[in-house]
Amino acid sequence: MLTLYYSKNSCAFAAHVVLEDAKAHYKVIHINLQKDDQNSATYKKINAKQRVPTLVTRSGPLTETPAIMVYIAQEHPGANLLPSDNFGFAEMQSFNNYLSSTVHVAHAHKHRGKRWSKDEKSQKSMTEKVKENMTSCGELIEGQLLKGPWVLGNQYTICDPYLAVITRWLKDDGVNILKFPRIMEHNQRFQERDSAKKIIRIHNS
Repeated sequence: MLTLYYSKNSCAFAAHVVLEDAKAHYKVIHINLQKDDQNSATYKKINAKQRVPTLVTRSGPLTETPAIMVYIAQEHPGANLLPSDNFGFAEMQSFNNYLSSTVHVAHAHKHRGKRWSKDEKSQKSMTEKVKENMTSCGELIEGQLLKGPWVLGNQYTICDPYLAVITRWLKDDGVNILKFPRIMEHNQRFQERDSAKKIIRIHNS
């Protein structure tokens, strides 16, 4: 039994979908960020970073969305959620790491400025820059990284639910998503999958 600690509409959405894609045997525990659950002593023992998601496995807890999704996919090879060749696997890692290390950070400057500065003017400046930075990220994904119909081409992989998270963030950050028809088409295709429909209902409830 795997246990996913998640918060609604966070990046944990991607790992939640992958669990469903893999038909994994799992349960979920909701961490309410508005109630500061992530900073509780109980959760800190599970994830010292005090963030979501966390996946508790038989070998111990895992953190960071790219690592969690790879673990789930490798534990359920029959789901065919990973490229079979070494280069394709590296491309998948490259895409997901870009979302994690660059796009997620660009988005976080909108409401997590205190992580980088105590100065209110600096925080305000970071927030004002988010739309521009996220637009640039969207342009790169649209023009170069998204192969279509799925992120890596014809095969649906763990990249696709992660891109769905970023697509929602683009909208939330005021980016003109109409500039990115390929990303919009991808998101529509993703939302038509049964696994996506199920997890979207949970996260929107």
